[in-house]
Amino acid sequence: MAQFETLASGFGLLEGPRCDERNRLYFSDVPNGGVYRRSPDGSIETLIPKRRGVGGIALNEAGGIVCTGRGLIYWNEATRTSRDLFVEWEGRKLNGLNDLQPDDHGSIFVGSLEHNALEPGAKRIPGSLYRVDPDGKVTKLYEGIETTNGMGFSPDRKHLYHADSTTKAVWVYDVQPDRTVKDRRVFAKMPAGWPDGLAIDAEGGVVVAIVNYGEVVRFKPDATLDWRMKVPAEMVTSVTFGGADLRDLYIVTADNAEDASRKGTIFRTRVEIPGLPVPKARFN
Repeated sequence: MAQFETLASGFGLLEGPRCDERNRLYFSDVPNGGVYRRSPDGSIETLIPKRRGVGGIALNEAGGIVCTGRGLIYWNEATRTSRDLFVEWEGRKLNGLNDLQPDDHGSIFVGSLEHNALEPGAKRIPGSLYRVDPDGKVTKLYEGIETTNGMGFSPDRKHLYHADSTTKAVWVYDVQPDRTVKDRRVFAKMPAGWPDGLAIDAEGGVVVAIVNYGEVVRFKPDATLDWRMKVPAEMVTSVTFGGADLRDLYIVTADNAEDASRKGTIFRTRVEIPGLPVPKARFN
């Protein structure tokens, strides 16, 4: 049975976890707003106060971060200011962007939300997958994604995995040499609950946070279900790897089954297979 450390609690719905080289954990609080950074000594600083709806965070090579919300922004740590990268498409303001994934070119792959995914019974209006390049070019890659969530590239970068929560599946695309995608198809159906954030490990395994069922699961590259890890929360929202050996698995939630008053919680556990290093964005 997995052993969990509780690193922080008292938040709303946590999302977007990402570790830097100093093992500082970046994360967001979707409904309450704010992008935060936890240092290994346990201290937590607010980086972007009150920004709501941040479902994805990428570390940036020149410093700072790129994150979502209603649109995509670059936050410059040196100046503590933000600038818009992608806020409208074909003249229409974006309704919202959720999780994201940088690639080896420093671009950001990101999915759009056209409905409130947190509102029970909300009509599901499909969104799209986009690629935002450092030079400002935006390319629509795919349409018809019901509820976009976690993303990650295979170690050889030939496949992009993409959680589509309300379909209860992680899908996979073939990545083309020009970094477009094609042949979207189901990679794996969840054994229970809905897939949310995900991370890829060094062996190409797909590690998925499961909302509405309180667990993290791992699929082998051939889509075989490898293991299921019960987490002390019902709403397990995302995962990321960290630590010197990338074998620390950070798990963020929107609740806490051990003590309901703790609310959204950051847990940490150890896994056998290290994580795959995540590329950095390259925006200035």
